[in-house]
Amino acid sequence: MGANSQSLSLEGFTFKEGWEEKRKRAERIVEILMKTHPREKLLIGDPYRTLVHCIISQRMRDEVTYRVWEELFRKYKDIETIANTPIEEMQEFLRKQGVGLWKTKGEWIVKASRIILEKYGGKVPDDIHELMKLPGIGRKCANIVLAYGFGRQAIPVDTHVNRISKRLGLAPPRVTPEKVEEYLTVLIPKDKWIYVNHAMVDHGRSICRPINPKCDECPLRELCPYAKGLVTDGDIKGNVKKRSRK
Repeated sequence: MGANSQSLSLEGFTFKEGWEEKRKRAERIVEILMKTHPREKLLIGDPYRTLVHCIISQRMRDEVTYRVWEELFRKYKDIETIANTPIEEMQEFLRKQGVGLWKTKGEWIVKASRIILEKYGGKVPDDIHELMKLPGIGRKCANIVLAYGFGRQAIPVDTHVNRISKRLGLAPPRVTPEKVEEYLTVLIPKDKWIYVNHAMVDHGRSICRPINPKCDECPLRELCPYAKGLVTDGDIKGNVKKRSRK
């Protein structure tokens, strides 16, 4: 994104911190997260399969998504096969696999495949704006395709990244996920962007959980305003209550 600190405001934060101090803290946070939650392999390695995976994953548990995704590509080998599959057949396949929103997702998968074949010559576009023109692909999914499919520097902001960024005071508590992305791209060095999503997702599952986060076990507690009571879940949800130390 083309954001810079001059286009963003510090006014929405619940504690005082200048841009330079915030940048240094953000860099340290990312270093610790990368060390705490390493991954040997970041990429699925195929932009099209990554795109389909992202469509399936919406409002789905990871383990279910991965199982359905593997089964889908066992049955429908490639983009040509999927593009030529009747929408109703794909919907029925997803329904039988226990996928939520199976009607919508089945339509998105087939229609996106047809568009990629017809408009882009069978190659998934590597431009975020072109990706977002495809059915079922919002900004988060577009960034996932760029990061995990193409290996580009991008920061997909899912529910974990959104929550953790706000608890860590890297984005104001009340801004949209799109705005969270802007703050992160300003605060974090570009060569680290691709690591932010997976590290925060892993951290959100294991430590910084939505309910009952394990602040006492967190390697970021000395850098975290949430752990110090300077940001609360009430701030993030808009139900501001008296802050208490954790």
